Amino acid sequence: MVIVAGGAGFIGHHLVRALREAKASVHVIDNFTTGDRSRLERLRRSEGERITVQHQDIALPAVLPAADVIFNLASPASPVHYQSNPIQTWKSNVLGTLTLLDHAIGCGARLVQASTSEIYGEPLSHPQKETDWGNVNPVGPRACYDESKRAAEALLMDAVRTADADIRIARIFNTYGPGMNADDGRVIPNFIAQAQADEPLTIHGDGNQTRSFCYVSDTVDGLMRLAALDAARGEIVNLGNPHEMTIRQIATTINQKFRRADNVILRPRPADDPSRRCPDTTKARHLLAWQPTISFEQGLHRMVTDAPIKASA
Repeated sequence: MVIVAGGAGFIGHHLVRALREAKASVHVIDNFTTGDRSRLERLRRSEGERITVQHQDIALPAVLPAADVIFNLASPASPVHYQSNPIQTWKSNVLGTLTLLDHAIGCGARLVQASTSEIYGEPLSHPQKETDWGNVNPVGPRACYDESKRAAEALLMDAVRTADADIRIARIFNTYGPGMNADDGRVIPNFIAQAQADEPLTIHGDGNQTRSFCYVSDTVDGLMRLAALDAARGEIVNLGNPHEMTIRQIATTINQKFRRADNVILRPRPADDPSRRCPDTTKARHLLAWQPTISFEQGLHRMVTDAPIKASA
């Protein structure tokens, strides 16, 4: 049995689908504050009893089934969502992680933690590597997410050292693909939705800040490799695409995709928005034999043609 906390979310539902393709029985836990219940219902109709769903806030006491592997993706991931209820974000990332950790220790499960590149904050070195300590504003508007994810990592690594827990941590960099919502505050779905509506693309800041984008199937493959490898016990691994792009380059690429003029408008840049974001993936290549296989252009084409961007329910 595999538990996926946050299995109705963007990455989560892709992971559930991949696990079922690998013939695993999957138990999804989600409170559906940002996850899409309809995605799971479609999967359940096609997969039957091999997928079960538990409506549960993971930050609250929970009765969970025994499992071999637990994936913890139970957190809002976009600034719009995690800043809208920062206290709940803290609870999800700290208390929720503790709930799953206790359960993993109790049933002898392997726990894969979906952490984040926001661990690195405004990076002091480039590209970001797993040994970097990070440079995070602990009291800013993004701290509810950044610092709660850092606290969760500290909790889990203490459990490795003191309780011999089988933990592995994935620091996930920007991930994109079908199933993203237009209004979740992330740049690619925002740009695509604006292009589809023939509106100018909104850039926050001057557009020279950089990001790197990993297609969701590559991210899911990395998570599953991290879960499967015995030697990954106690390891922290970056999962992301090392191809770095400026926000302006991304806007230009999407405008070209829609055969539009390079039409953008500039808005103020949010507080604590990092200026550069790019993973050093050396460890993932060596430890997991993993690297991204889908280029940004290929992923963007799939995202535009296979699954239109939609507003959240």
